[in-house]
Amino acid sequence: MIKINLLPIRASKKKETMRQQVAVLVISVVALLLIGIGGYIFLSSKIGTVKREIAASETELDSLKKKIGTIDNIKKLQAEVKKKLDVLSQLRRGKTGPASRLAALSDSVPEKLWLTRYIENGNNVTVSGYAANEELIAYFMKSLQASGAFANVELQVSEQSDVGTMKAKRFDLVFQIKEQKP
Repeated sequence: MIKINLLPIRASKKKETMRQQVAVLVISVVALLLIGIGGYIFLSSKIGTVKREIAASETELDSLKKKIGTIDNIKKLQAEVKKKLDVLSQLRRGKTGPASRLAALSDSVPEKLWLTRYIENGNNVTVSGYAANEELIAYFMKSLQASGAFANVELQVSEQSDVGTMKAKRFDLVFQIKEQKP
């Protein structure tokens, strides 16, 4: 009987299988390492890109905040200038208002009519004086109304009075100042 020693073949097969398993293990580990390194590099580049975008957004945000600050300053300056212009226009109205009203009053006074008192209280005005007759007082009232500077001209008192050696009509008028637009 012939005996065949199969142990070396089995041992060699076992060694061969072991080598194949070690090779598969090494290849698997290397492949896993390559996949891990590739994933790390990919994620690192994504993180770097996002960080650069965040930095760019922050610098843009800072520049926009500066622009907003300058815009706010410009708005504050604009509001201050508007207030100053309002004050100036109010002063101009106040400056020309009394002078133009007194000029209109002076232009409305006919001959033989004298004014003795002018009182201005807000928009209300009281005027007293003397006239030679009632027609002059009526003419004066119509002239005041037509001047455009005054409204609601009303006669309060009209009475006979002695002025020196002459007889005259003493009168009191009440009227309102019209708002004048600049």
